[in-house]
Amino acid sequence: MSDRDGHAPDPDGALEAIGTTDDERTTCRELAAFLFRTLCDAAAVDLTADGRTERVAAAGATGLLRSPGPAVRPAVVALDGGHPLRSWTLRPGGPPVHGLSVELARHGTSYGTVLAVRTGTAFTDREAAALHFAARVAALHVRHARRLAATESVALDLQRALVADPGRPHPNLLVAGRYLPVGPSALVGGDWFETVRLHFGRTLLVVGDVMGHGLHAAVDMNAYRSTLREVASTELAPHRVLRQLDALVAEDAARRAATCLLVRVDPARGTALYASAGHLPPAVFAADGTGRLLDVPVGPPLGTGLGGYESAANPLGPGDTLVLYTDGLVERRGEDIDRSLARLTGLRLPVCATAEEAVDAVVAGLDAAHAEDDVAVLAARIRSRSGAPG
Repeated sequence: MSDRDGHAPDPDGALEAIGTTDDERTTCRELAAFLFRTLCDAAAVDLTADGRTERVAAAGATGLLRSPGPAVRPAVVALDGGHPLRSWTLRPGGPPVHGLSVELARHGTSYGTVLAVRTGTAFTDREAAALHFAARVAALHVRHARRLAATESVALDLQRALVADPGRPHPNLLVAGRYLPVGPSALVGGDWFETVRLHFGRTLLVVGDVMGHGLHAAVDMNAYRSTLREVASTELAPHRVLRQLDALVAEDAARRAATCLLVRVDPARGTALYASAGHLPPAVFAADGTGRLLDVPVGPPLGTGLGGYESAANPLGPGDTLVLYTDGLVERRGEDIDRSLARLTGLRLPVCATAEEAVDAVVAGLDAAHAEDDVAVLAARIRSRSGAPG
């Protein structure tokens, strides 16, 4: 029941009870529940978005929640700088039903309406002011939730666009990639992959992970990617590319650190040259589907300015499939990283799997769709000289 002793709800109570999450509908439910507990017999919140209004929350005796009909004595009260609060009284042949409604508004933008109704005594001016305050608190959190959702959408669109458009490798190398954000509404991270054509039929494969999430991580990821393309075009060895990239990034104190793995594949010679900046090791799956990790020298993450990168060469045969990935693919909370990596190499890929089939098998085998972090996977294999699919 509402507080009928003539005392308006405590403003601190509204601040504590409303807006405990970043979800706007949860905020509206908290608002309705708070008003029902402290002010009225029933409360409802209608949200407006994309030109449509929907009742998203109601609490109390919901039968009292109806739009004012002909038997109305309306009044409009100006509160707090002129924001309108509407009140009315219904007399449908029984005890009077008193109602108050006010916009959920912040900085000139209306997000909907809140309605409070009760029987018996009319609302006092202090109670009307309390309703208005609670509505303003809710509007502030709804505004924040929508701005956050917009930021997440921009970041996700940016990330998908960037990852979906890597460079094209030489025709002698077959590649396939996947990017899976951790959730449809989660903040996207800085995971990415890239391919860069080099001279003499060689291709540079790249996978990286900028630390953090959100729009800023995605923007930094784009900067890393653009800079790497420029540095890689100089035909330096992978470890020297990392040195140059590290030195350039370290000059910008605002740039986030990132891990990165480079692999320069030379199909004509059947070799690959690897260099790592704090990244997890690549895996190679043989034609029979069995996998193993490669021992690659690991230097510090990019952005530290410390350098210290080295390259290591390994053969890559026509039947081998190389798999690069970010940590979200394998890492699980509370699990030792060696066990996580063993789960990857324990997979059995289809015999003579194509690059596309390899990516599908890895993503499915490690349940990447339900990973705890964003996932980027890049698979590559040398095209057979006969021209058959690899």
